[in-house]
Amino acid sequence: MIFYHFGKYILLLKAIFRKPEKLSIYKNEIFKEMVDIGLGSLGIISIISVFIGAVTTVQTAFQLTSDLIPKSIIGGITRDSTILELSPTVCSLVLAGKIGSSIASQIGTMRVTEQIDALEIMGINAPGFLILPKLLAGVIMIPMLVIVAIFLSISGGYLAGSASGAVTAAEFIQGLTTDFIPFTVVVAMVKAFVFAFIITTVSAYQGYYTSGGALEVGQASTKAVVISCIAILVSDYIIAQLLL
Repeated sequence: MIFYHFGKYILLLKAIFRKPEKLSIYKNEIFKEMVDIGLGSLGIISIISVFIGAVTTVQTAFQLTSDLIPKSIIGGITRDSTILELSPTVCSLVLAGKIGSSIASQIGTMRVTEQIDALEIMGINAPGFLILPKLLAGVIMIPMLVIVAIFLSISGGYLAGSASGAVTAAEFIQGLTTDFIPFTVVVAMVKAFVFAFIITTVSAYQGYYTSGGALEVGQASTKAVVISCIAILVSDYIIAQLLL
């Protein structure tokens, strides 16, 4: 059963990347999806990121009980855990719930109301027309959201550390700038691109092959979120194993 669905998924990807009929139509759709995915998700990503950074800093300070360990290490731990894991993975899991369910329900509704059948009768490549703009918008905007999340998480950690007295601003910045490895940002961006591809294509697959009515659209939406989250966690481990 898994191989059956995986095969259908690969065939759908092949249909998505078929040569488009008219590039101008795709361009407008891509910009529209970029606004929906990027600006539409900015608020929730900002709130989550600030509190992730704040909680990481406070909990790290709580666990550092030894006087032999400098307080500045809190800044380094917050920086590395935020860049490598918390911002790309947690934000992608949240976006799988927000964007993934939206994509699956949109395409699923079009399927059950026979709008996709109408597109195919008109000779339009329905997978490319419906899914490619969402895919391109996702792989452009989700890495940008992850960059914003990293910046806000570190800022949230800085503010929480200073406000709680767990670490002074100077110590936090010292830890932040000590022994920084730029490759960690590359790893975070690779994760963001892969997660964006997973969220958009898995959700589109679930919506595209929906059959039935409104109940099945809801089930497809739920399934899209669950499968996307599992795929994100598995690929997170694989990327970490390969790159680190």
